[in-house]
Amino acid sequence: MKRATIYDVARHAGVSHQTVTRYLNGFEGIRPATREKVQAALDELNYRPNGAARWLRSRQSNRIGILAHRMELSGPGRIVAGATTAARSRGFVLDIASMDGEDQVSVDEALDVIMEHQIAGVFATAQTDVVRAAIENRGIDIPIAMDSAEGLSSTSVNPRSLPGKLAAAHLADLGHTRVAFVNGPPVWIAANQRREGFVEVAAERRMDIVWEGEGDWSAESGYRAARELPEEVTAVALANDSMAIGLIYGLAERGIRVPDDVSVIGMDDAPEARFHLPPLSTVRLDFEGEGAYLMNTLIAKIEGDDLSTVPGYRLPELEVRGSTGAVRTAEARR
Repeated sequence: MKRATIYDVARHAGVSHQTVTRYLNGFEGIRPATREKVQAALDELNYRPNGAARWLRSRQSNRIGILAHRMELSGPGRIVAGATTAARSRGFVLDIASMDGEDQVSVDEALDVIMEHQIAGVFATAQTDVVRAAIENRGIDIPIAMDSAEGLSSTSVNPRSLPGKLAAAHLADLGHTRVAFVNGPPVWIAANQRREGFVEVAAERRMDIVWEGEGDWSAESGYRAARELPEEVTAVALANDSMAIGLIYGLAERGIRVPDDVSVIGMDDAPEARFHLPPLSTVRLDFEGEGAYLMNTLIAKIEGDDLSTVPGYRLPELEVRGSTGAVRTAEARR
């Protein structure tokens, strides 16, 4: 038998689905007669999705506010997707407020929006120190999860710096000693930590970082970086895949072949990375898993559960494809 939905309950009780939702969320401003009709419909249709009975008993809000920054980018969008799936499976509803995480006013306005509602917790895609500071300064007294901090507790290894480390080690294994790195905006926490990981391993493996560039995560910024890349560089690591794809296009315009002349590796493993020509070597990140981990951690805080029981997520993994190869001599590259 098909499980009853909120809309079925609303039709059965003769009320709007918004009224049913408010009742399930513990809203007190509903007339007694209406409350009785909604409860009767819930009982008759056996409506108990994802812990609804718990909300009915406790009258605790099952809404979570999400501060979302740059959701058009692969990483933040996939983190929110994973968080949304986890929240829905646990019976929580999300209120998403978009913001510019690099602008203090925008972050404060987004916080104002979600704090106006009865929410059980706050989930922030905190890619920048601006977001973290705004939340800390607000003095919020409900549970909070931030992807730039909470997720690191799942392992003793820092997953933020690991992509840079894996990329550097891969290029070193291929024999590259004169390399370049193109980072994202320095205001982004992930960008800084990816660079730190790359620089650390490059020093350990005695690679010379002869040039560094800075992009804005876009393919266009990678394309611009290609114009400045010194000729002695034999390999480039970029802090995300979009910039790597743009760089490859820009190198092609200069007559520089990938990977014959220059190896290129990105980070993230965006969905389109393996369909590029050549297929892009990258570092795969479990963004959806991280979003689920953070959301489940937040829900554990809300419900007073043991945080150590929350399943972790996969660490970054190297994905070798056609855009990287063994270093070749200058003569062979001509």
